[in-house]
Amino acid sequence: MALATFSFAAHLRGCRPTLFKPAMSATATDPNLQHLQKAREQIANGDLKKAALTLNKAHAQWPQDPRVFMLGGLLAEKSHNIPGAFEALRRAVALSPDWGPGLMELALLLARQNQFAEAIETAEKVAALEPRNLVVLAAVVDIAHRAGNTELAMLHLRRGLELVPGDVTLRRMLARDLGQQGQHEQALQIWDELLAQDANDPANLAGRVQALIASGQAPQALANAQTLLQMAPQDPVYQYFVQVAQGQTPAEQPAALTAPLFDAMADIYDQHMVRGLKYQLPKQVGDAILARHPDKKINVLDLGCGTGLLGVCLGKLAEGYFMIGVDLSTKMIEQAARHGLYHRFHSVSLHDALRETPAGLYQVIAALDVFIYAGDLTEAIPNAHRVLANGGELVFSCETAPETGPALVLQTSGRYAHQRSHVEATCKTAGFERVEVTDAVLRMENNTPIHGFVVTAFKAA
Repeated sequence: MALATFSFAAHLRGCRPTLFKPAMSATATDPNLQHLQKAREQIANGDLKKAALTLNKAHAQWPQDPRVFMLGGLLAEKSHNIPGAFEALRRAVALSPDWGPGLMELALLLARQNQFAEAIETAEKVAALEPRNLVVLAAVVDIAHRAGNTELAMLHLRRGLELVPGDVTLRRMLARDLGQQGQHEQALQIWDELLAQDANDPANLAGRVQALIASGQAPQALANAQTLLQMAPQDPVYQYFVQVAQGQTPAEQPAALTAPLFDAMADIYDQHMVRGLKYQLPKQVGDAILARHPDKKINVLDLGCGTGLLGVCLGKLAEGYFMIGVDLSTKMIEQAARHGLYHRFHSVSLHDALRETPAGLYQVIAALDVFIYAGDLTEAIPNAHRVLANGGELVFSCETAPETGPALVLQTSGRYAHQRSHVEATCKTAGFERVEVTDAVLRMENNTPIHGFVVTAFKAA
């Protein structure tokens, strides 16, 4: 069972007209409409050469038609010509400055290229021009989410609910955003209202369970979690929910819970983590690895490689050596592959990756910001020791759990925290000759530092 990641735009996808008329067009007949509709279909089907020919015909009939340039921008982006896409879309906007579709396509391209300030400014202009257009509203909400501007997203979700009161998808999105902002009481009120309408809807039940866990009220989620498990007794996510609601600490998060989350974040992960959350760990660890191995004659296993931030920091390895990336999220792997630095990828859990890897293969194993989802390390650390070559090193990060209490803590964030002394002892028991532990601020969340530590464990030469 994969929990849904809702998109307002996807919710309204069927509402979008095939082609908009520009505001400047007042003629009774439209000599270009047939060409433009055909070009849009060709672009959607990937027939880019044919689409270019069709747009050339449309341009010949009306050289100042902003729709031609708008579709030309979409065609250029499909052809991976981003500068050309911007040039064409800005030309469309220059020809018709108050034409919503041209502005919105420019805003969406800006967002896809992580130029969020201008994307939001442009999208807000369209929203002001067409305040009751649900398709415009959907795009603005998606851009705000992509930019990490949850407050703006909630503002427009509330506008959407004024236009379509009671819409279930919009209410779910608003509840999730409220929870992300720490407004748990308001979020739970929405989930309660949704369940009052449909007490057996799995998405509503799961939403309320997650909201209760995030607000520190896990025991109150037990009834809803048990209802979900009765619906699907073998579902690992529902089993996990029941364990948490019963006060247990599951050994790890199920892949069906974490993979969809990171799939949804893949396109914006680097922007969100590095700029938004001040995530510098890959750079810091990468520099330390290169200081110990300046010749780059190392095989590297990057567990939880994500979008390949560590690979970028390490750069190309020496000839004959390789770097392997492991991640549950296929979308993250797709982003990492674009760097051209990893030799192979495996979309499996880090436990499976370590368990199935031959002994003595790697000089470096890294697991940055991944054990916070993997939980119990009593199997992973000994397996990493086995997989390392003599003299190899394991580098990983953990969030800090108090020294008084359990060694493994599942936090309301959904991430695990580890007791520093327990992790260090586990490394030594696994056979590591030397263990170095450094306190670190792993990232920022809601302007609050997340404290943790970085472990470098060395296998005997």
